[in-house]
Amino acid sequence: MPNYDPRIEAYIDKAADFAKPILLHLRDLIHCTVPEIAETTKWSMPFFECNGPVCYIAAFKQHCAFGFWKSSRLSDPHKVLKEEEGSGAGSFGKISSLNDLPNDDILIEYIAEMVAINAQDIKKPAAKKPVVAKAPLMVETPAYFMELLIKNPQAMAVFEKFSPSAKKEYITWFIDAKTGATLQKRLDQAIEWISEGKQRNWKYKR
Repeated sequence: MPNYDPRIEAYIDKAADFAKPILLHLRDLIHCTVPEIAETTKWSMPFFECNGPVCYIAAFKQHCAFGFWKSSRLSDPHKVLKEEEGSGAGSFGKISSLNDLPNDDILIEYIAEMVAINAQDIKKPAAKKPVVAKAPLMVETPAYFMELLIKNPQAMAVFEKFSPSAKKEYITWFIDAKTGATLQKRLDQAIEWISEGKQRNWKYKR
């Protein structure tokens, strides 16, 4: 039975009219390809997981995005991935209609490959680490910053590996901005630093 999340349905319901058929089609295609896949949300966007994140969908004011979490590891035999071109919207550029997507057979092939990559990863023995109970530090990533991360896959990959406290330092920095100009300056600086693997207070850490 498909693992549907009501939060995803609410997200699609709130999307612009042009985006709804795109999101619904991608959602159905993902579930048809991987019936056991589970839905969740990350950074207020729909994510699909099977032994780890597989892909995500998102709707913005004038376009949609469909992206693979580890897209750099896909073989891309059909040469349809566009992230390296700076498309700014997931793995296939900005999607404003279903015609902007590769055909379903190609998407199914790529979704299945991403699931296989996740399955291979979980077979690798992980080093055991001592379990230390800590208070939760998770803070929701603002949508405006998430959109910037989508435009910068390298920064997104690094940010995802940050600890909750390291992520919180950046997000709090954005929230504390007093003006739009200050916020934009901090966002631009953050993308540069994160792409270089630097945490918010890297200057003060040794």
